[in-house]
Amino acid sequence: MTVPARISLITLGVRDVARSTAFYEAIGWQRAVASNADVTFIATADSVLGLWSHDALAADFGHDGVAPPQFRGVSLAINVESEAEVDRVVEEMHRAGGAVVKPPGRVFWGGYTGHVTDPDGHCWEIAHNPGFAFAPDGSLQL
Repeated sequence: MTVPARISLITLGVRDVARSTAFYEAIGWQRAVASNADVTFIATADSVLGLWSHDALAADFGHDGVAPPQFRGVSLAINVESEAEVDRVVEEMHRAGGAVVKPPGRVFWGGYTGHVTDPDGHCWEIAHNPGFAFAPDGSLQL
């Protein structure tokens, strides 16, 4: 088995979600209906851009709501079809040299995720979101 070669979601940690959302809408990008007051999702040609509070993103990676200086405020996500697939991909990335920073488990928004950093500290979220469907090409449908 291999890790799916796709980037489903790029999340930017931002200081003000509403202000950042307004910026992207001003350049013609459209907010997806899956968005809410805490997070904005914008469908792009082949992936999704997420805008979320920088400190909330840091907390999601286990930094207790305060981002350490080395936290970049960006995470890449690979969405997969099941919780078992999250477990498998996290383990495979760990065996390849990644560091598991948050073991797979259920999360507040109803999904199941695990977090891994690559050898350079780039954050990857491996996620199963039961509310996101996949297109035949593996891209997310919001």
